[in-house]
Amino acid sequence: MRSADLVRLLVLAAIWGASFLFMRIIAPVLGALWTAELRVAIAGVAMLAFMLATGRHMQFRTNWKQYLVLGTMNSALPFALFAYAALTLPAGYSAILNATSPLWGALIGAAVLGETLTARKIAGLVTGVAGVAFLVRLGPAEFSPQVLVAALACVTAALCYGIAGAYSKKKSSGIAPPMMATGSQLGAALVLLPFVSLSPVRGEVTPLVIVLTLLLALLCSAVAYFIYFRLIADLGPTKALTVTFLIPLFAMVWGAVFLHEEISFNTLIGCALVVLATWLVVFQRNTQAGSLPAEKKGASRS
Repeated sequence: MRSADLVRLLVLAAIWGASFLFMRIIAPVLGALWTAELRVAIAGVAMLAFMLATGRHMQFRTNWKQYLVLGTMNSALPFALFAYAALTLPAGYSAILNATSPLWGALIGAAVLGETLTARKIAGLVTGVAGVAFLVRLGPAEFSPQVLVAALACVTAALCYGIAGAYSKKKSSGIAPPMMATGSQLGAALVLLPFVSLSPVRGEVTPLVIVLTLLLALLCSAVAYFIYFRLIADLGPTKALTVTFLIPLFAMVWGAVFLHEEISFNTLIGCALVVLATWLVVFQRNTQAGSLPAEKKGASRS
């Protein structure tokens, strides 16, 4: 891996890790749905402006259905669910639960795409479930019905990413990644718009909230997606997926530094189990080529 690619990988992990910190501050003020809507709407407009400025056509008439479906499953639902979870869970919790996305992707791939569910993948799934259960039950956040519901929201968001990956592979593989990223953000904004009135603004919208909302949209969605697609182009999807292992670490550090969230020994154990599970699922041994990892599309992100 070139040094430039390594820098991009670390920057992307730091950005996506920070998204959980931003949501932890924004969601209690704007509410879950407004947080998600502003994120995808601002990001989508900015990305569309970039695409038009660089002479790229979005082909809305041809691809509108894919933009709406993938926007719903890859952005609208998961962003809203993670924003809801941010009302209760520490940033590190949400990031760790987000890292289960490849585990769900493996199950969806086996059920829908006919991909092989190997013993290694099954071991990864069991390990991931154990890590999630350990974190939710024994982590520093006191166990309560609210914590359980918030954790289930995160797991459901991760499941949405798995479904989105399968849909993308089956229905929209012919659409250029920058077009898909931009169109899906705009599609997500349209899907969420009719529902934002169900989540009224909960507090005072301060300059800090405005700045963090812009950062969440422009940095954690628009810029992050373009960095990620550049990594896929340069490294391939499997190596780009290594960002999954780094996001929880950055999220925990940002949460501890800026919000004084506790990083307990149990948190680290839960994180280690989930990261191990993701590694088992993502990096499959190629029986024909020794120890080369199998290529997979998609990544857990937020």
